[in-house]
Amino acid sequence: MPELDLNLIPYLVAMEDTRNVSRAAERLGVSQPRVSTALGRLREYFGDPLFVRTSRGMEPTPRALMLIPAARDALSRIESGLIDSEDFDPATSTHTFSIALSDVGEIVFLPRLLQVFAQRAPHANLRSVTLTPAHVERGLESGDVDLAVGFFPDLSGNNFFQQRLFTHRFICLMRTGHPLAKTLTVERFIACGHAVVRSEGRSQEVLEQYLEKKRIRRRAVLETPHFMSLPFILARTDLIATVPHAIGFAYVTEHASITIVEPPMALPRFDLRQHWHRKFHNDPRVGWLRGLVSELFNDAMDEWPK
Repeated sequence: MPELDLNLIPYLVAMEDTRNVSRAAERLGVSQPRVSTALGRLREYFGDPLFVRTSRGMEPTPRALMLIPAARDALSRIESGLIDSEDFDPATSTHTFSIALSDVGEIVFLPRLLQVFAQRAPHANLRSVTLTPAHVERGLESGDVDLAVGFFPDLSGNNFFQQRLFTHRFICLMRTGHPLAKTLTVERFIACGHAVVRSEGRSQEVLEQYLEKKRIRRRAVLETPHFMSLPFILARTDLIATVPHAIGFAYVTEHASITIVEPPMALPRFDLRQHWHRKFHNDPRVGWLRGLVSELFNDAMDEWPK
């Protein structure tokens, strides 16, 4: 047998409900000839008249009475599936959201996100991943990563959407009582020893490219891939570290042994954005997460001191 055209199922159900071709057409929002044509195709497929004209109107045959419950069930499942796919309730969701973040990004974004998740999506989970640019792109495309949040300059192709959140800048960190804390000049900045972070996060590239362009050469006494060790290193040395301002203020809040100093030159700023793949632009879960991120992180809600 040829495959049944599933588009004909609503016509079968409408005929059973109305027992009239004209009323079935009205219910389906189509013309009467279209209902007649669909009914003819159903009759041909099942080899049965399905509905016959009687003194009480169009009556279903025994074959039609056997088919209609399955047809109703099929329509119900389809409609339920379509509705469920459009609905997302964060209050009941147990979904694990995956966000690509740098280690700096975790400090900036995760605390506030987790606070709001506990209120609005108490059963959902968050997973932070740090990936290379190529792996971030593939993760967003496959759906393994819902959002990339932070500084991701490579995610600029036509397959990706992006939304600016707020602007970041750089500050200098050094130990409390450092002899240059109040007298940091460009010359002293260059002469001093530095702790330089070479991490997978892309924001440090902005700083390094600027210094190279201006031919400002620091003495990198220490190179490390990690930000987390900086407070402990700086507290016991005379090294200086230049870092994104959010991480600097976060460290000073927790470590009284280090302090913030404004750089002696106008360092570049960079925008933090959220990125997502166009394939998931209309996905209700990703849409909810995007809305939450933009609500919490924007110029008006920037909690880091200017």
